[in-house]
Amino acid sequence: MNPAKRAFDVGLALLLIVLLSPVMLVIAFLIAVCDGRPVFYLSERMKTPDTAFCLWKFRTMRVVENDAGVSSGYKQHRVTPLGRRLRATRLDELPQLLNVLRGDMSFVGPRPPLRCYVESCPEIYARVLEKRPGVTGLATLVYHRTEEKLLLACSCHESGESTYVTRCIPRKARLDLIWARHQSLCYDIRLIYQTVIRVFSRRRSYRVKRG
Repeated sequence: MNPAKRAFDVGLALLLIVLLSPVMLVIAFLIAVCDGRPVFYLSERMKTPDTAFCLWKFRTMRVVENDAGVSSGYKQHRVTPLGRRLRATRLDELPQLLNVLRGDMSFVGPRPPLRCYVESCPEIYARVLEKRPGVTGLATLVYHRTEEKLLLACSCHESGESTYVTRCIPRKARLDLIWARHQSLCYDIRLIYQTVIRVFSRRRSYRVKRG
């Protein structure tokens, strides 16, 4: 990661942690009261094909043993009412500001994959993970809704894994590599801005659906 991108990440992460710490405290309190502990969901993700880190999120699902893989349709019954709201607004990802500050992630880049997908698609991730994983990115903006629809249609673990590996990973990788070829600080800022606009539009849409 070049020094300008890293300096931008650290500066923005510190600013947002200061501004949003009251919001994060309220969310943590609500999860503890409404859904119980743990408040956070910790997941091993890959920073490079060989280096793992611990990704932080607010917990949005009921805890089960031996959970694995992406959140396909068959897991939706585990999403709590509060978790559904957090996911709709992406507020569950606020703890990733700590990952950005630590240098595990950048604000913009490919989404950090699980180890199992890196091991099953080594050629793809050898190229994608040349760049630091990000909170958002071109693939997130362009393909996220399509990915959600594809995975929501999966009724079991096997179909979810097959759909994700064959239909989602290659398409997201192509978008991540397009971003990597054109990456610049201005481009990253534009993607962050588009992400913020997308989050607020989804929040309004969620409120309308809730009526």
